[in-house]
Amino acid sequence: MTENPIFAFTNSGLKFKEGEDREQLVYQASHYEFVASALAVKEGHEIDPQLMIGCMVAASPYYPNTPNPDDLLKAQWMNRTQYFYSDVQCRGFYPEYMIKHWERKGYSIDITQSDLSILKEGVVDYIGFSYYLSSTVSANSKLKRIGSGNASGSDTVENPYLTRSQWGWTIDPQGLRYYINEMYDRYHLPLFIVENGLGAEDGTDSDGEIHDQYRINYLRDHIIEMKKAIDVDGNDVMGYTVWGCIDPVSFTTGQMSKRYGMIYVDVNDKGEGTLQRKKKDSFAWYKRVISSNGEVLN
Repeated sequence: MTENPIFAFTNSGLKFKEGEDREQLVYQASHYEFVASALAVKEGHEIDPQLMIGCMVAASPYYPNTPNPDDLLKAQWMNRTQYFYSDVQCRGFYPEYMIKHWERKGYSIDITQSDLSILKEGVVDYIGFSYYLSSTVSANSKLKRIGSGNASGSDTVENPYLTRSQWGWTIDPQGLRYYINEMYDRYHLPLFIVENGLGAEDGTDSDGEIHDQYRINYLRDHIIEMKKAIDVDGNDVMGYTVWGCIDPVSFTTGQMSKRYGMIYVDVNDKGEGTLQRKKKDSFAWYKRVISSNGEVLN
């Protein structure tokens, strides 16, 4: 069909041997993860039936490049490769589209009747997700593939309506609203945005401060679209947190120079530096946002 982004989002710690079918192994590992998750949900509800126990998925909605039905179907499949994870954890069974995919590929996944019962009994109460970008796909093989900055696979094309970060990730606040609508319509479960942020090169200005207005703009625009998803569209969004509070090592690139935090850490990609911390402009801004429960965004 196309490159499958499933490999990027299982976090299974798999090691592949030469000649192994990687996709089949990832689906098998995903099944074991689903069963383990469902068992944890069951155990939690037995301890306290009032507990809300959720899952976490990596969101990167796919848009069709044109109204061409081929593009629409390709985008639909790419989205399904992501919905697969939430479909199983929120509905408690394997979706028909994935069962047919396994049949076409000749995959034999180790799934027992006991496993299927556990999945039904251990569905989650809410959905946590990360959101950074959207991607656009085309069935036209002649169009240039630009990738999604190592986030969602290489089989993506340019979206002329969106700008990109320094690492090639599309900046698409409205995509967050779109994804919230899609997920709430699909599952009717509360949603929790557990990651949203901008990786950028930050530096100290001549006044000794770190002026990351670009990060403030990014976060503000996404929060505005989240509020529209709640107030205009009627979705149940239970929370929002940024990625991250302090500069981490970037998960996707292994770099410190791709900074996400509102607190600067003096260390470079080689691990050299004083490790001293310094608040960026976004720190004071986000403090005002939190204090006002999102009402003050300037």
